[in-house]
Formats: sequence, C-alpha cells, structure tokens
Amino acid sequence: MSKIKITQVKSVIDRSKKQKATMQALGLRKIRQSVVVEETAQIKGMVNKVSHLVTVEPAG
Repeated sequence: MSKIKITQVKSVIDRSKKQKATMQALGLRKIRQSVVVEETAQIKGMVNKVSHLVTVEPAG
C-alpha cells in the first residue's frame, strides 16, 4: 500500500460532531498539522467526508 500525507488546513470549529470525530480519528488536532497514513479504503472514505478541511498528497 502507498502512504499519503493529510494536512489540516481549516478549523473544525462550527463543524458537526461527526466531522470533528473524523478529524480526531485521522489524528489531526491543529491547523497545519500533518499525518502520514496508509492509503486504505477506510482512510479514503474518512478523507472524502472532511475533504473541505484537509489537503492530501502522496507521502514521499
């Protein structure tokens, strides 16, 4: 599996509980914080739900 780098670019203030929980499950707490994770179907689904709050790029 390949790895992807997910970076939070917007705040979770005024977002739904589900979106906040998804961001926490991804390991993101602060703006400009990044995590490198395996690109699995579950992670892709989570990123899709909060795509307006994060940027995704291949980890290299």
